[in-house]
Amino acid sequence: MPNHYFQFKQFTVWQEHAAMKVCTDACLYGAWLAKQIENQPSIANCLDIGTGTGLLSLILAQKIYASIDAIEIEAAAAQQAKDNFNASPFHQRLQVIEANINDWQTSQTYQLVFSNPPFYEQNLASPDAKRNLALHSSALTLEALFLAMNRLVAPAGQLSMILPWHRREAAIQYALDLGWHLSAEATIYQSHKHKAFRSFFIFSQTAKTPFVEEIVIQQNGVYSQAFSALLKDYYLAL
Repeated sequence: MPNHYFQFKQFTVWQEHAAMKVCTDACLYGAWLAKQIENQPSIANCLDIGTGTGLLSLILAQKIYASIDAIEIEAAAAQQAKDNFNASPFHQRLQVIEANINDWQTSQTYQLVFSNPPFYEQNLASPDAKRNLALHSSALTLEALFLAMNRLVAPAGQLSMILPWHRREAAIQYALDLGWHLSAEATIYQSHKHKAFRSFFIFSQTAKTPFVEEIVIQQNGVYSQAFSALLKDYYLAL
């Protein structure tokens, strides 16, 4: 039986392994992405790369009526995502694929490809092999992620991801090298006292002035108005 669960307003995310931790910044990213695309009915299918518990797919499924394929390399995480999807009201539109995105082949393309990818490329790896798969990019570098996204996205589709803020310039450059342009970006701060620590991105193949914003998670020890506005449809306490 899973050790931890996170109750949202319309679904529950069970988390059995520490490597699949449900994080505030991931919840915020999912809610931010859903807001950016919820008025785009052309998005009929999506691909979630490295789904983990399935959190991002569940958040998007609550807001957009699209089919979502969620790919995950680690067997226990894939099973956890399946269980979370099957217990949700959106289960008919959600599918888990246990595979390595670098090797996975399909004729399907997607209007939206999104990811909460491995963060710690070139950093000290954990001795836990499963945690390495979840947290480190030994299996999926940032360059490989962009190449996989570019291969699987439909014409006129969009790419999106959450990254540590210090990877921002590298991500934008990888995108440009493949012909993708920044269309929306959010810079995330824990509080006004902290430096930026996450960046959210959406890329398209159309060059235009991007929508850019900053989001502070906490102000005076409580969730900020901007954070609460994004998460109120998901968090029970908001």
